[in-house]
Amino acid sequence: MAIEVAVKAAVGALNVIGDCPFTQRVLLTLEEKKVPYILHLINLSDKPCWFLGASPEGKVPVAKIDRQWVPDSDVIVRILEDKFPNPSLLTPPQFSSVGSKIGPAFGKFLRSKDPNDCSEQALLRELKALDKHLMAYGPYVAGAKVSAVDLSLAPKLYHLDIALAHFKNFHVPQNLACLSAYKKLLFARESFVKTKAAPEHVIMGWEAKVNAA
Repeated sequence: MAIEVAVKAAVGALNVIGDCPFTQRVLLTLEEKKVPYILHLINLSDKPCWFLGASPEGKVPVAKIDRQWVPDSDVIVRILEDKFPNPSLLTPPQFSSVGSKIGPAFGKFLRSKDPNDCSEQALLRELKALDKHLMAYGPYVAGAKVSAVDLSLAPKLYHLDIALAHFKNFHVPQNLACLSAYKKLLFARESFVKTKAAPEHVIMGWEAKVNAA
C-alpha cells in the first residue's frame, strides 16, 4: 500500500512540489527506500478541509502511515526507517548531528540586515566544519553510503546555495572542495532530482521571510 504524503505546493504553480526542505527530506527517504507514495499538493494559502483534519496546525509534511496521519519530518522519517528497514538509512550516532547548525546559521545570515553581526562568519564556520568532516570521513557524512543525515542536509544545502546567491550574492567558497563534491553527489542523486523544488520556487518561498526580517 502506498504512503500518502501531503506537501506544500509551489506558490503560483499549484501542480508542482513547493520549496519545503522538510517535505523533501521525507520524499528523499521514500525514494531511497523505493517505497511507493501518493502526493497531495497543498495550497498553504487555501488549505482544504480534509488537510486541516489531517494536520490541525496546517503544517506540512504529514504522511498517512497505517491509516494514521503523522506530522513532523523527524517522526515520519523515524517511522519509515522502522517500517521499511531495507535499505537502512540509519546514521551512526556519532555522526547524527554533523551539520546540524548549518540550517540555523543559514537562516540567520539570510535574514540579517547588519553586515557587522558576524552571521556570515558563523555560517562559514559551520560550512568549514562540515568540509573538514567530509575530508576525514566522506564522501557522505558517514562514509561510503548515503544515510539519514545526508537526506536532511541535502535540501538545506540546496536552499542555501540558491537563496544566498540570490539575496546576498554569497557563494560557498570553492576552496571547500570536499563540501563542493558532497553537494554535487547529493544533488545528482535520482531521488534528489525527482523531489527538488525549482530554484524560482525556492526564491519565492524565502522572499517573504527575507523582506519581513
